Amino acid sequence: MAKKDPYAALRYREFNVFLLMRFAMVFAWSMQFVVIEWEVYSITKNPLSLGIIGLMEVIPAVTLALFAGHIVDQKEKRSLLFKCLLGFSVVSIGLFLLTWPRLTQFIDTNYTLYFIYFLVFLGGIVRAFLGPTIFSLFALIIPKKIYPNAATWSSSVWQMGAVVGPAAGGFTINLIGVHWSMCVIFGFSLFALICLFQIERKPILNTKIGEPILQSLKEGIHFVKNNKAVLGALSLDMIAVLFGGAVALLPIYAQDILEVGPEGFGILRAAPAVGALITMFTSAYFPLYKNAGMKLLAAIFGFGICIMIFGLSTTFWLSVAALFMSGVTDGISMIIRQTILQLKTPDAMRGRVASVNSMFVGSSNELGAFESGLTAKLMGTVTAVVFGGSMTLITVVFTGIISPKFRKLDLRKDLEEHEALE
Repeated sequence: MAKKDPYAALRYREFNVFLLMRFAMVFAWSMQFVVIEWEVYSITKNPLSLGIIGLMEVIPAVTLALFAGHIVDQKEKRSLLFKCLLGFSVVSIGLFLLTWPRLTQFIDTNYTLYFIYFLVFLGGIVRAFLGPTIFSLFALIIPKKIYPNAATWSSSVWQMGAVVGPAAGGFTINLIGVHWSMCVIFGFSLFALICLFQIERKPILNTKIGEPILQSLKEGIHFVKNNKAVLGALSLDMIAVLFGGAVALLPIYAQDILEVGPEGFGILRAAPAVGALITMFTSAYFPLYKNAGMKLLAAIFGFGICIMIFGLSTTFWLSVAALFMSGVTDGISMIIRQTILQLKTPDAMRGRVASVNSMFVGSSNELGAFESGLTAKLMGTVTAVVFGGSMTLITVVFTGIISPKFRKLDLRKDLEEHEALE
């Protein structure tokens, strides 16, 4: 079933509700990030300010990640996810108020900027718990034998939200302004909360409830460190996202280099996610777990090439095409990574492993944004993007040379073992 039925995971009602909730959450989060980017750069006209946005989110996300993983493994997942979604809604309300002209006219521009950074920081705290909680809840909704198929659909929905969210952000900024765009974001966060209540509470599978936190964290880190497949996948993707974070500089390209305005910005921001989405729907029919190691290396190498082409382009549609292909390769990478994590992680450790994943990959998006903003300030925007793509290529080649075992990684045996158990 897992090998032949591309819709296997969609035959479970709760999984469909989970997908709706995840889409709403990703849509709201990605749209909010785009709107914040646009507003902050419009205020400052400083590329470093875009990097600071990422830094403000990544500091709490990284600092609290391991602690969050411990908490997730100790608590019931649906209740914890409710608190995460509620926290995001509070941040959205705050940003809605901070972009309200009737209020901001009484606040100094610098203070408005500082308040925005503060709310982004609070969002980073929420994010530290959100990723591990969703990862753990996912595994409790569907059987292990269809994890690869479910990971494909879950990643597809994530990318769908990442497609529509940024595009909606660009278009709504143009149509209704930044303030009412934040209202749309708040509406989707409420929809995610409604969906969550359609999922039943799940059992806590961790048998070590009350385990000392230091011992718990040490066990999670030890597992990731000694599982070469998990460690290799996380390390590769972290480097690619860290140095390939050209998306953070899109407001500069849209406003100053390509001169395409908010609508063009929305298209540029959505192009990578469109490519990834197409890849993910295709992979439901053509699974990627065979020869996973080589496919992951090739995908990230292709991603680096696309980033370099985008950085050098001065033509709008060539830039869109390069970003689209970066999304195609990133989609392959995401599916393979999620399949490795789901198949290789024990149920009782999903929160801690997902927290390490958020430190490696999730937070590297924001660190990548900071790196891109800093290097753009120091060496110029185009040079910074080309430098990031070059570092990605070097990392892939280096990893392929020193890790022949990872090159030969194949997930078919793991999938067969899970099917045999069920």
